[in-house]
Amino acid sequence: MAFKSGFVAVVGRPNAGKSTLVNCLVGHKVAIVTEKPQTTRNRILGVVHRDEAQIVLIDTPGLIPAHTALEKQMAEEIEQALEGIDLLALIVDSAAPFRPGDRFALERIARVPAKHFLLLNKIDRIEKEKLLPLMDLYRQAHEFAEIIPVSALSGDGIPLLVERLVAHLPEGPAYFPPDMVTDQPERFLAAEIIREKAMQATRQEVPHAIAVLVDSFEESAKLVRIRGTVYCEREGQKGILIGKSGATLKHIATQARLEIESLLGVKVFLELHVKVRRDWRDKPALVRQLDWRRQLEQLSQKQANSGE
Repeated sequence: MAFKSGFVAVVGRPNAGKSTLVNCLVGHKVAIVTEKPQTTRNRILGVVHRDEAQIVLIDTPGLIPAHTALEKQMAEEIEQALEGIDLLALIVDSAAPFRPGDRFALERIARVPAKHFLLLNKIDRIEKEKLLPLMDLYRQAHEFAEIIPVSALSGDGIPLLVERLVAHLPEGPAYFPPDMVTDQPERFLAAEIIREKAMQATRQEVPHAIAVLVDSFEESAKLVRIRGTVYCEREGQKGILIGKSGATLKHIATQARLEIESLLGVKVFLELHVKVRRDWRDKPALVRQLDWRRQLEQLSQKQANSGE
């Protein structure tokens, strides 16, 4: 049997379960997950390795109309993720009613020249008799190559999904080595884990106002030293993030450090600070700093200049 490989963009509205599904398929945590909408801000590759195939998943930010500079960059991330893909997987929350946002998502994917899958996620939260009408609704609204009910949380339907993805992929080589599950550098993963813990520790408008940049990432054989800054937009948000006597920030740092240590397999020294950058989501220059690909370019440029 010939080896198959290809790129699959996973798209959908916020909170549909895209990142949870990608993590489930990859078998490793490559994308952070919270209950807050718009947790994913960058496109993220997750590589699924099988004996007969390699599936390269592209996790994307939620499909929404873009207004702020941050939302416009997220929309750009989606556009770049959709270039040259082999398959598109639209994931929807089957337990939620069909809304204008779902129509917006269908209209957007209609312009993508690839086979389209519909993944009805969260079937663990819906009565089975409600699935058929939902499948009919989507089938009438758009032409899908496959419609597959799944639960990214429980794993229900995942083996069938992998089988059908492989069936539709073209023959081709493995794009990534067998021990690689994502293209993200550890520095970016660390920043994302810190942001995840900060989002989980706060409520209301605070999670959406959080950004994290790793200022330094120093590696040795037995220890990694990380200095990071948690940005927010208001002084009141800064106070919430720090907490009484620094308790909230200490909790965020501890939870992040433990997960980063598990990821890297070495001890981690993590130092966090909180700074206010007023209305940073509306400032393109600040938003661009959150793109790890741009961060890598800047770091490479700094290293090249220091070597001159």
